[in-house]
Amino acid sequence: MTTAPKQLHLAAHFPGVNNTTVWADPRSGSQIDFSSFEHLARTAERGLFDFFFLAEGLRLREHNGLIHDLDVVGRPESLTVLNALAAVTDRLGLAATVNATFNEPFELARRLATLDHLSEGRAGWNVVTSSDAFTGENFRRGGYLDRAEIPQVLGSARTGGTPLTRAAEFVATARELWDSWTPDGTPRPFAHHGEHFSVEGEFTLPRCPQGHPVVIQAGDSAEGREFAASAADVIFTRHGTLEAGRAFYANVKGRLAKYGREPDELKIMPGVGFVLGDTDAEAREKAAALRLQQVSPQNAMLALEQVWGRDLSSYDPDGPLPEADPVPDSELVQGRVRLGDPLAVAARWRALSRQKGLSIRQTVIEATTRQSFVGSPGTVAAELAEFVAAGAADGFILVPNLTPGGLDDFVDRVVPLLQERGVFRSAYTGSTLRSHLGLAEPVWKG
Repeated sequence: MTTAPKQLHLAAHFPGVNNTTVWADPRSGSQIDFSSFEHLARTAERGLFDFFFLAEGLRLREHNGLIHDLDVVGRPESLTVLNALAAVTDRLGLAATVNATFNEPFELARRLATLDHLSEGRAGWNVVTSSDAFTGENFRRGGYLDRAEIPQVLGSARTGGTPLTRAAEFVATARELWDSWTPDGTPRPFAHHGEHFSVEGEFTLPRCPQGHPVVIQAGDSAEGREFAASAADVIFTRHGTLEAGRAFYANVKGRLAKYGREPDELKIMPGVGFVLGDTDAEAREKAAALRLQQVSPQNAMLALEQVWGRDLSSYDPDGPLPEADPVPDSELVQGRVRLGDPLAVAARWRALSRQKGLSIRQTVIEATTRQSFVGSPGTVAAELAEFVAAGAADGFILVPNLTPGGLDDFVDRVVPLLQERGVFRSAYTGSTLRSHLGLAEPVWKG
């Protein structure tokens, strides 16, 4: 008896932060015009993707006191864009990163429920929090959460039976609000009193078409994995090799049973890039040229300064790494996510540079390249299927390098090959994001 191949899931990330997007490409369009969002979303739906994913930025990032001009500025509010996209798409899931630190449960639960109703069950929420006062300056409360409360520790319990972190409580409270209406459409009062929130009243919208919006979580620490296992529907991760992906996959899936969950109730979808060519050799050449565009000499130095926390403008990007150690608590870079402990990152970069004889720019290129699938359409289709079959992922969130047409070739050239292999749908079989992901509607907790 032949076993059917495991089906893979695909999502599309709208590009536009860090050094992924190549804005100098003449085909590059606006990052704010609605036509750009519409083009990528329609392409993803034409490719039968599970969902379209928007990131969020709550403050323009700075480098040495200046706006970081290699990032996108002027990004619109994500849920507003998704509500507009609900009107020009029919089946595609619509997911956004929305910060739990600078929102309140009732307000955000209502906005997500609105999107779910307007899209007829296609809403998703990537939960993040923020601990930095730099971002908090844009808000009345400021950055009042310490680092123990950032996304990597969502779901960690305090010692002595103390409550969960703000973000974990936020998600739980939002779910209480979504469950406050009965499935037959009867509103009921809600009341939640916890460490971070004390709210009561009546929710303004009936139960969502898919029960709850899909909850996505990103984070690689033990605490982040635990939160994903306990409460998330999708985990957005990044792992650079098949072996690393399999280890992460097994670790997270192995945590589900203690929460009464089955392995298929959490989808693991790393964010990946891709470069296509008519042959594998052509694709490799294109990928190398692309990385040189993405990591220009200027961008290489800015990446180095982000780790070292020092003004390194006197260094040559084609020269060796600095001998001086990083400044751990530097405020040279504001609003950009640190790559990890600066001293540990610098040690890894130095070892890589020594081992391969790399310059600053070459080191940054090699050290910061995300997992990418590079090759002919046939090669890329085979490798994507292999990752899923080998238990390294349930699917992928594709991050194009071009706005808004960067997904076109993949949909035209790779998706048909995945369908021929029998690992990807040839038509949508449901209408909600949960149905695309193979997730059951949550049990109503009245």
